[in-house]
Amino acid sequence: MKVILLERVERLGALGDIVTVKDGFARNFLLPRLKALRANSANLKAFDVQRAEIEARNARTAAAAAKSGETLDGTSYVMIRQAGDTGQLYGSVTGRDVADAVNAEGGKIDRAMVVLDKPIKALGVHAVKVRLHAEVTVTVNINIARSKDEAERQARGENVIASQFEEDRATDATAAADMLEGGAGSHESFGRDD
Repeated sequence: MKVILLERVERLGALGDIVTVKDGFARNFLLPRLKALRANSANLKAFDVQRAEIEARNARTAAAAAKSGETLDGTSYVMIRQAGDTGQLYGSVTGRDVADAVNAEGGKIDRAMVVLDKPIKALGVHAVKVRLHAEVTVTVNINIARSKDEAERQARGENVIASQFEEDRATDATAAADMLEGGAGSHESFGRDD
């Protein structure tokens, strides 16, 4: 199906471009969200008449998105999740979770604005892109940790998983040294005649 784009659509075209897309994509996404019009003669004439108004409206919404993006860009949000010893989450963090975290702190974004190629499945600080408008994208940092203390350590740049393994290794080394010095498990014989 041929459509006229009413705004810039990533990997498709800019405002006013006439592009050919699959029918389902046009019917289910572009047309209901008013991102495009069918490219017939009546719509082409109407678009030519209203092009300046559409461009001005698009510029206003882009400016409003850029203004709200200034407050969001670079902000950090903490999410407490359960995870295993290796840092793998018991579940995952999706775009909806990111949107909920941002909205809980006073931001206003929709889950469709969050750009995640795949869900986040590990502890750590993750940079997530948020597309506020077709021309405005900001980045927020999502700090996923098992506790508030761990989140603060990660925010300072510490790798908590590596630190945990180092602490466990040091504890094991002291336990082994204690055994060699005659602690639990010593090899002395008691009451045996050799």
